[in-house]
Amino acid sequence: MTASPPARPRAGRKSPAERADEVRAAAREIARSDGLVAVTLRSVAERVGVARTLVVHYEPNMEALVAATFRTIAEDELAEMRGMTDAQPTPTDALRVLTRTLLEPGRDEVSALWAEAFVVGRRNAALEDAVRELMDQWQGFVVGLIERGIGAGEFRTDDPPAVAWQYIGMIDGINSHALVNYGAATERGRLVCHAMEHELGLAPGSLR
Repeated sequence: MTASPPARPRAGRKSPAERADEVRAAAREIARSDGLVAVTLRSVAERVGVARTLVVHYEPNMEALVAATFRTIAEDELAEMRGMTDAQPTPTDALRVLTRTLLEPGRDEVSALWAEAFVVGRRNAALEDAVRELMDQWQGFVVGLIERGIGAGEFRTDDPPAVAWQYIGMIDGINSHALVNYGAATERGRLVCHAMEHELGLAPGSLR
């Protein structure tokens, strides 16, 4: 008589909170590797290894999941930048390090998510709201950095919000160009540094 194969152990059940976290983590992994448009019911279910109905149970609105995924990644990036600039000895050092970090090729993954969010957000109201909110947070962050520089006597400008908006726009534009290899990688920061030195009354080369 042939012995029956040993029974396979049943996978342990996960709590609703653990499963929900698993679904959201999978969405973030997919977004980072393949983009926001790749965050679909099918792709998330396959990444987690569960039926699509289970994903729907925790995330019934995929547009909302895409928006939340972008928001989490973008908020993590901003928190990283805040911590890094806070650690610098002067506002000028902080702006120099911020510019270099935001434009370095190793951050193309996050730059691509921002570029995609601007486009996909036109058809996803939840994502549009998330992009606007994160842009406001970035504006406030850069304004705060500029005002620190003014208070320390390092920067000179009568309109920190306008300079901050210009800075963010230049970073977004140059990073978008870099995604399609337009322009030399070594030149990514030169124009931004030159413009900000002029806008903030810094000596040429202060940010490079």
